[in-house]
Amino acid sequence: MSSFENLRVVDNFYQTSLFFPMPTVVISTLTEDGKTTLGPYSLVQPYYVAGRDYYAMLLQCRNSSNTAQNILRTGKCAINFILDDPKAFKECVKLSWPGDKPEDKMPKCNFRLENSQIMEENPADVRPQVLTDAYQVIECTWDRSLDGAANDAAGITDGYEPPYHDFNGITSKFGAHFILKVDRILMKKKYSDAIINGVRAKDFPPAPVDYGYRDSKNFWFHKHAKMRAELLPIRKSSLESVRYAADRIDDKVKFTDDALEMILNVPRVFLTTVLRGCVSWARENNVTLITANEMKIINDKRSKEKKNK
Repeated sequence: MSSFENLRVVDNFYQTSLFFPMPTVVISTLTEDGKTTLGPYSLVQPYYVAGRDYYAMLLQCRNSSNTAQNILRTGKCAINFILDDPKAFKECVKLSWPGDKPEDKMPKCNFRLENSQIMEENPADVRPQVLTDAYQVIECTWDRSLDGAANDAAGITDGYEPPYHDFNGITSKFGAHFILKVDRILMKKKYSDAIINGVRAKDFPPAPVDYGYRDSKNFWFHKHAKMRAELLPIRKSSLESVRYAADRIDDKVKFTDDALEMILNVPRVFLTTVLRGCVSWARENNVTLITANEMKIINDKRSKEKKNK
């Protein structure tokens, strides 16, 4: 006999039928008169993470919302990640009431704003402002080319008529999905230094977990707790298996055993990518045999590139 209850699946099942942990972000977009407006969201997640010519996030929202209408019109937004701060939660709740117009809610908003880094470098690329107190921000552009969404337009707030798209643009009478190209990731120095130099438990930002609007009275947030580390198991590949992969990467560039021993701990799923990167470096530098010395140069180059990002 099952130890579980069968709970009915209804609209907004992630809130009404599940205890579903989500991020807490504030999306900034531009109104028709060019001013920044804000809306809190949780239905946002990575979408394209590897293997394509760009990276992307996915945002789901009501197509009548200020956020959706602004993205449909301008194609630009910024995803701002807030810290675990009761004052920030209160601001999110204040901004979240459906139907509130930007000109009514923004004068009462206490979030601090600053100009887009991209727009400061290129004023012709008009962007919404970002939250000064966010610990990280993703500046994005909506990819209209996917799923035939190029002609989706703003201006309808009482429900769109079919046909609908499957995964991008207007996806239902009241719903929208936006595949957002990651143009730039902005991060406060304290946290970017941790990513570059090695993250410890104390280096993680105090990020809240949102369980959403559940009981017709409250929004529920989970306070950030101390991070706990669990060591990954070391699964060292054999030299023979790495040699097998290396010998098939390129017909001219080869590896010595001592070079391959330096990448034995690379997970198998990433091994081909690492080997191809080594071969690309070798071709650029007219090297046909990669030894431990060349591997050290390649590793140093990667470390410097990571620091400069």
